[in-house]
Amino acid sequence: MPAIADSRILIIATHGFEESELIKPLNDFSAKGAKVDVAAPEGGEIKGWLHRDWGKSVNVDLKLTDVKVDDYDALVLPGGQMNPDTLRIDDNALAIIKGFLAKGKTVAAICHAPALLIEAGAVKGRNVTSYISIRTDMINAGGRWVDHQVVADQAIITSRHPGDLDAFIAKIVEQVEQGP
Repeated sequence: MPAIADSRILIIATHGFEESELIKPLNDFSAKGAKVDVAAPEGGEIKGWLHRDWGKSVNVDLKLTDVKVDDYDALVLPGGQMNPDTLRIDDNALAIIKGFLAKGKTVAAICHAPALLIEAGAVKGRNVTSYISIRTDMINAGGRWVDHQVVADQAIITSRHPGDLDAFIAKIVEQVEQGP
């Protein structure tokens, strides 16, 4: 397992990501020395969502079609309502998630992003959490939903909302450095 400073982390998102759930991990991992890439369906920039309006934009480093799972140690899936709802019907996004899961690499999803884990067939039989509004979806997909800041079940990490970001990021660092 690499030290966080020697790791590579991939964040996949599209327009409508919850601003803090992408920008804080991006900044925190970068500050720790990790190489962090943001991938999206298209190049250029993607625009975040902040409260009830559009927020900051983030530069896209590569398109989803150019991602090579073997290049990364962990995958981060920020939430927001629009972002995961759009990505859950994107075959490339789902292939990336399934690729990380198949290799036993850390996949971390926060807020509404665990909906992507449902779509990837990765929730059944696992301890998980999420934003409260998709709790029933997580349970219906076979997950054992709990109301905790952060839940780790093997290589999958889930958290509830932006208030959990510090615990979420700390658990990702722990898994990258020590393994699931």
